Amino acid sequence: MIWRLLICFSAATAPVASGQEVAGRIILADSKDERVVRRQDHSGVVVWLTPVKGVPLPAPPAKPAVMAQKNKTFQPHILAIQVGTAVDFPNYDPIFHNAFSTYDGRVFDLGLYPPGTSRRVLFDRPGIVRVFCNIHEAMSAIIAVLPGPWFCVTPRSGAVSIPAVPEGEYMVHFFHERALPEVLAKLSRKITVGPKGEALGPITISEAGYLPMPRKNKYGLDYVPDLQDRRGYPPRGKH
Repeated sequence: MIWRLLICFSAATAPVASGQEVAGRIILADSKDERVVRRQDHSGVVVWLTPVKGVPLPAPPAKPAVMAQKNKTFQPHILAIQVGTAVDFPNYDPIFHNAFSTYDGRVFDLGLYPPGTSRRVLFDRPGIVRVFCNIHEAMSAIIAVLPGPWFCVTPRSGAVSIPAVPEGEYMVHFFHERALPEVLAKLSRKITVGPKGEALGPITISEAGYLPMPRKNKYGLDYVPDLQDRRGYPPRGKH
């Protein structure tokens, strides 16, 4: 599986309202992934806030977010968006792709589409959407569809930085694809954002017990060898 970093707030999803910063740091523990063990890579954790009361939710951004297909990977691998945001799936490879998801967060199937074209999906309810390609078994990504605009995805350092948060009470939530749901649920808690923001401090997320999910195509069947690779498409990393 190929991982991609996502800057904590992209221009497509950053809120414009003024407010305070919620900051902290994620530490991944009990990992078997060499990126964590050898490189101290704590990226890919989604952190978001939901107001307890009294904080109105702004409208989602009009500009679509982007999850590109390039070098037979989805880029970024982890994308966080607000409910009501559209996502474009441009195909920058010289071959066909078929992005799809069979998960409840948003079921969709974009079908086969050629190089240089794009498809768009509107994500209209919250949830964790796992995205795959029906042709290339190794391709996967996650779209975290969140109820509000106050979120980030950690970079390699694990830094949490959620800007422009209005003062008030919030629940803070976490998602990491290599952490068990019950581990993440125990980390959720109430915080109060005041005039100086809020410091979450270091937060350790254990990857103990994680097992990779079996991967099937959109028909629920095993993948077949990629015929496009046999036609001269260079191996990943050789583009």
